[in-house]
Amino acid sequence: MTRELTDVTRARRGRPVHHWRRDVVELAALFTAVAVADGVANLVGHGPDGPMLLAVSAVALAATAGFHTWWARRHGHAPPAGDTGARPGSEEPQAGPSALPSPTGEESTLWRMRTTVQDAPGSLAALCAALAGRRVDILSLQTHPLGADTVDEFLLRAPGPLAAGEITRAVVLGGGRDTWIERADAHDLVDAPTRVLGLATRTALDAAELPLALRQLLGRCTIRSLPAAVGRGGADAAGDVPVEGTLEDTVMRLPMPDGGVITVERAYLPFTPTEFARARALVELDARLGPRVPHGQDVLTLSEGEDITVRRADTGDVAAAKEMHERCSARTLGMRYHGPVGDADRYLNHLLSPRFGRTLAVQTRSGRIVGLGHLLWDGDETEVALLVEDGWQRRGIGAELLGRLVAMAGEAGCGSVYAVTQSSNTGMVAAMRGLGLPLDYQIEEGTLVITARLEKAGATRGASEQRHEERVRRD
Repeated sequence: MTRELTDVTRARRGRPVHHWRRDVVELAALFTAVAVADGVANLVGHGPDGPMLLAVSAVALAATAGFHTWWARRHGHAPPAGDTGARPGSEEPQAGPSALPSPTGEESTLWRMRTTVQDAPGSLAALCAALAGRRVDILSLQTHPLGADTVDEFLLRAPGPLAAGEITRAVVLGGGRDTWIERADAHDLVDAPTRVLGLATRTALDAAELPLALRQLLGRCTIRSLPAAVGRGGADAAGDVPVEGTLEDTVMRLPMPDGGVITVERAYLPFTPTEFARARALVELDARLGPRVPHGQDVLTLSEGEDITVRRADTGDVAAAKEMHERCSARTLGMRYHGPVGDADRYLNHLLSPRFGRTLAVQTRSGRIVGLGHLLWDGDETEVALLVEDGWQRRGIGAELLGRLVAMAGEAGCGSVYAVTQSSNTGMVAAMRGLGLPLDYQIEEGTLVITARLEKAGATRGASEQRHEERVRRD
């Protein structure tokens, strides 16, 4: 034991470690080689098949040398498992995965991968060995049982130059099939139970968070909420959906307490029963808690010196919103709803419902609503819409609402937002340009669609807060 500890210490200090057993083996090999060489020389010099024996001996020697080189590279000089020899010689053992960069100090990339393996002893070990052969580190693993098979979901850290195709080929050699892989980021380092608890907390605080929570739980997918009565016939959207919901390959449908349905669709990857159970639990939590909206509000002072309050709104504000409609001109309502002015009121229940997005209301000291801003979940896209009462226009209310809505979209992980308006609506165009974000414009028959990309949404929101710092009081 003392000898072994001394050898380890010497190796750590950079001095080579020699063992007497190795010296004896090398000396015996030398004497053996001399004896064999003498025998071969006698056969070549005195036997009838001397040249043939010399050629065979050369081939055997070359094969032996090649095998020895291969064996030495594979075993003799390979670093211990989990150690590449490149990291500093710390004597403290490492526990658990490390954040980027990788422990070796080299550039690395995070990947999310899902593959199907046979549910049999050793199948997961073979897959892990195949990944280890490409120096891919497994940071987390979730299993989704499917009877005879199991879907394994990994968070991987791979060497930077290693492409997704090479990882996939290694997985196939390890027994995986139906493999899906995409880039991940540092946010995926959070373990699954912690992430689910965080999403449940967000959903419990705000009903509008449910679609976003489902999207973060299930990855890239399209989520649509259908109200209880759709169409003029008033057909019940949940009429053919059982209480426990339905799962059909890449589509799941979950009923809501009000008779509506949430449909989740993911075109590139089938849902597993485990994912379906998680999504159903999140929807049931939302249903049990009932309607809820955060109660925070901001009081702002306009340039004219009048105070207004910006707060979240929901279906409890439908009556006040209808009264604002009555005070708006036909032109203002037409700019906002792009249709018959008389139909404006029937949109309010949908627009103010937390199931379909978030709404901000602007009200005066007397409590009268004079502006509404909507952030609407439109499948995998996000729409923003504004309505400001005529007498309160051109005071910065629309720009304030739009900046807050875009900040909400950025916090929700949306990559872009779009606004649909008329090309003559210069106020909306100016508000979108005031965001300072990259904009795309599409116009057709007088209808203008402006799309803002949110790469700089955080910076824009920070500048907006700085501009209003002197006139905002938090309740």
